[in-house]
Amino acid sequence: MARYQVGIQTEAKIIEATRALLAEGGMEAATLKAICDRAEVRSGSFYNLFDSKEDVIIHVVRESIDAVDPDPDHAGTDTVNDLVSAYIRFFEEEPQLAKVYVMAALTGDSPTNGARRRFLRHHLRRVERFADAMARADQALDAEKSEIQAELLLGALDGLAFRWALDSDFDFATYAELASDKLVQVPARSSD
Repeated sequence: MARYQVGIQTEAKIIEATRALLAEGGMEAATLKAICDRAEVRSGSFYNLFDSKEDVIIHVVRESIDAVDPDPDHAGTDTVNDLVSAYIRFFEEEPQLAKVYVMAALTGDSPTNGARRRFLRHHLRRVERFADAMARADQALDAEKSEIQAELLLGALDGLAFRWALDSDFDFATYAELASDKLVQVPARSSD
């Protein structure tokens, strides 16, 4: 039991060290050596818990994204506006991690790269959630059309995120809200 607790504590130290390094200096600061030094662990202990530096970075980013999730239990209660607001909130509350997320998604270029597959799975899950929220808001919207609208909206949001990662003065939130307003066709509610 004590060994298990040590592993949990070591994992927590590695995650916290990675989070701090990413916040201080982005991907460049979060080298394996820097993570291990900050966490006060040896690389062997690191590799007992994580396959690579990218794995722990993805873990840290995933935690930050989950922290702003409007429907963490995935009960189908989120709206498109909730999802767009969460996307914006992630960029506003965790700008360094948001940049890491955008840049890591763009640089995972190897088809066998595990990080690339995880980013794609994450994107596909977001498409499903956006499409589901769109279909719930507009009963006339079939599955294919809601998926197309979700891909278009996420494509716009991801493009704006890329622009913001290159130019942090870019007003991501305003443009993200405009993209959502322009691309999502939600019928007006009846007044009955």
